[in-house]
Amino acid sequence: MNTVDKIRKRLAHEEGFTLIELLVVIVILGILVAIAVPSYLAFRGNAQDAAAKSNVRSAIPAAEGFYQIGSTYTGMGLTQLQAQAPGVSPKVGVTVLNTGKAYCLDDTEATGHSAFYIGGDTTGMTITPPAGVVAPYTATVLGGHVCADFTFA
Repeated sequence: MNTVDKIRKRLAHEEGFTLIELLVVIVILGILVAIAVPSYLAFRGNAQDAAAKSNVRSAIPAAEGFYQIGSTYTGMGLTQLQAQAPGVSPKVGVTVLNTGKAYCLDDTEATGHSAFYIGGDTTGMTITPPAGVVAPYTATVLGGHVCADFTFA
């Protein structure tokens, strides 16, 4: 029996994979995971940023509705916003400014994924933004910060 016949006979009865074949498959899977995970994390972060902005945008009409009832933002909180619009996220934070003439809404969907909105009458107020935030930072929903990052006077 020659060598080729021995190999054919051995291969005819083989029913599994060799260690080398399994290692090659594991390496290929590792490469695919190394490519996919960063893309997934970036997608997830973008989705959390969008959710934070959406939550703040949905709270703005509720804040304006609260103002229409009492002509002031004084006493406005999450409970009052949810009474105006039941769909307001429980993650929305409320800060009343300028003795009830203005407000700041924010939302932190996840660590590092937040959004804010400064609305109402900010005339006469001094708003000091955190580093990296450039005007205009009122009357528009912006991401990356919360109300506590600002100084209001």
